[in-house]
Amino acid sequence: MRYALTVDPGVRDLRTADHLLRELAAELALAEDVFGCTHLVRGDRPRVALSLVLPSEPLLSTVRERLAAGGHEVRDGLPDPAGRAVLYPGAAAVTATLTIAQLLTRSAIDRVTVLGAPGPPAPGTSLVTRDHVRPQWQDGELVLTAMPAAGGVLVPFEVPEPTPCCADH
Repeated sequence: MRYALTVDPGVRDLRTADHLLRELAAELALAEDVFGCTHLVRGDRPRVALSLVLPSEPLLSTVRERLAAGGHEVRDGLPDPAGRAVLYPGAAAVTATLTIAQLLTRSAIDRVTVLGAPGPPAPGTSLVTRDHVRPQWQDGELVLTAMPAAGGVLVPFEVPEPTPCCADH
């Protein structure tokens, strides 16, 4: 059984949320079996919440106490079931270029979908990760959405450094 908590740092962009999630994981010395996700919170105060899914209740209690002591707003559970994974088992091993089979073997990612494709990519298809792989939870599975790129390879749909909206004017 896994145990989850949500941290609401009040940040408004994914890049800042990613950085904070990694920073908290390092400060708390969390093992690689922890899932750390971002969640878009809509409503009167749009922001990005963070979630941590931990392997044990004692660890959950310790992490909750340490985060609260650090001034973070913490509550039990997930904000929603569709988090965008930043920390997950094998995340450090999915860098550079690898095949879909290698990605699935080395990480907690369950499957890959390709925009515009009727089915999954072949296991031998190359994925150029750009060292930025952010799968999302979909119906209990960790799914990476990819898109075709030049040279017959795939790249993750989410780019590492997106161009801000209206950057050209």
